[in-house]
Amino acid sequence: MSTLRMTSDLRRQLILSAAKRCFARNGFAGTTTKSVAAAAAISEGLLFKHFPSKAALYAEILAEECEADPDLAHLLGQEPSTATLVELVQGMVGHFMQLRDAPDQEEAQRMRLMVTSHLDDGEFARLLYDKVGKLIGPTFAASLESAIAAGEATRIGNEPLNLFWFAHHTVLMGALTQLPATPCLPYGDAAAAEQQLCQFILRGIGLTEAAISTHLGRQPSPSAGPSVTAESA
Repeated sequence: MSTLRMTSDLRRQLILSAAKRCFARNGFAGTTTKSVAAAAAISEGLLFKHFPSKAALYAEILAEECEADPDLAHLLGQEPSTATLVELVQGMVGHFMQLRDAPDQEEAQRMRLMVTSHLDDGEFARLLYDKVGKLIGPTFAASLESAIAAGEATRIGNEPLNLFWFAHHTVLMGALTQLPATPCLPYGDAAAAEQQLCQFILRGIGLTEAAISTHLGRQPSPSAGPSVTAESA
């Protein structure tokens, strides 16, 4: 790798480090590319050579956090299988549906930003969907193919990644109804609602009732050793 490339990569990381501090201190709305450039001790023009917008910066930070998540990294390192597919769906449902009760409200704010992006220019949502799809999509698709080959799922359509996004959108909307202090919809017992949502999604992506009964609710595969860096979300 050339010295020039190493310098470019280092500068990119310095920009991301400065951006993390700015976003943590001022939030997304209160952070500007000018303030990030100042924190990184570079010109705003140089920042734009690496990241074309504030949304691109924020999406990259979230992508790096996803990659560094030890649970997700472990899951993405599993062999594609029905069990991996079910564990992935359970993890997604649990993550989103528990946001309102999380002590750190940063994740909830990020979801609000994701939703408002759809009503604005969509830039942030497009960037994040692209990164999440590249990170998790291959494991989802390969595990679904494995489930089909094992006779534990039927094929639904010709675009397996669409099924991933349908599942993601379902969970996102379900979680959105729970974000206000008074939820928009009373789902009842939270654990039961999560279980029901998992069943709904798994049926929707083609898993058989027998496969759902076998794999849903099983203990996640044990993590082997310390966390590894893989990107989530």
